[in-house]
Amino acid sequence: MAGSPDHKPDEGLRDSLGCFRSYLNGATSSFLSTLIAFPVYKTVFRQQIHNTLVHQAMRQLRKEGPAKLYRGVAPALLMKMLSGAQFFGLQDNILCQLSLSSHSVITTSALPALAGCGAGMLEAVVFTPFERVQNVLQNSKNDSHLPTLKSVLVRLKAERPALGYYRAFLPITARNALGSSLYFGLKGPACAAMAGQGLSPLVSSFVSGTLTSMVTSLALYPLSVLVANMQAQVGSEVKGVMACWRILWESRQRSVPLLYRGSSLVILRSCFTWGITTAIYDCLKKLSG
Repeated sequence: MAGSPDHKPDEGLRDSLGCFRSYLNGATSSFLSTLIAFPVYKTVFRQQIHNTLVHQAMRQLRKEGPAKLYRGVAPALLMKMLSGAQFFGLQDNILCQLSLSSHSVITTSALPALAGCGAGMLEAVVFTPFERVQNVLQNSKNDSHLPTLKSVLVRLKAERPALGYYRAFLPITARNALGSSLYFGLKGPACAAMAGQGLSPLVSSFVSGTLTSMVTSLALYPLSVLVANMQAQVGSEVKGVMACWRILWESRQRSVPLLYRGSSLVILRSCFTWGITTAIYDCLKKLSG
């Protein structure tokens, strides 16, 4: 008993280091996966905004040239690094707190999903402005009157939050909370199932990230299209979420297949990105102890 107080500072230090590693590993894995997959992301974005086919979006980007291919990557990298740090780090913190306080009230298997939901909601509060800036920059219709990052920031600052930096906040919150919940709820069981098939830990992590992202992307793709359309425009007539949804639904001719146009590339991008992100994060987590 006499020695127990001496161990408490060490335990607190270990907990603090473990917390820091979760944030650092999340930022690193998200940075690398975003940098690799950004051209695919931009192609998907053009499809969502201009309602074009894959080859048309790719031809448009080729015509603009390599200089503009990575236009908008700076806020995307910053957003994804910070988002990845919060996504994994905050979820890990919430999960630890829930594990200590919930006891038998909530089943252990449901805790990762619940922690993910909380992390996703907080992520929306912090990172909606980053997504807003990114979407404005990537819309080619804004190139003439908003040619630089500074011009976009000045214009959005002049608007009130609901029309400026926090445009489409509600659908983003719903998308992030549901997406994070699905990801953390399915990732563990999927990874265990892959490991049970004899796959290596790295491959198991990649496949589990791929499968969970496929389910999440398909389920939440309409929300992503709605967000992209709401955030890409600046200074247009103000409309609420439901009004924007009706306009989007009409523009897709009330057709679910047209609403999901571009979803094939979204699945490819999401599987590729989250497969890499999950594999890198799990690898870094094991290496850091």
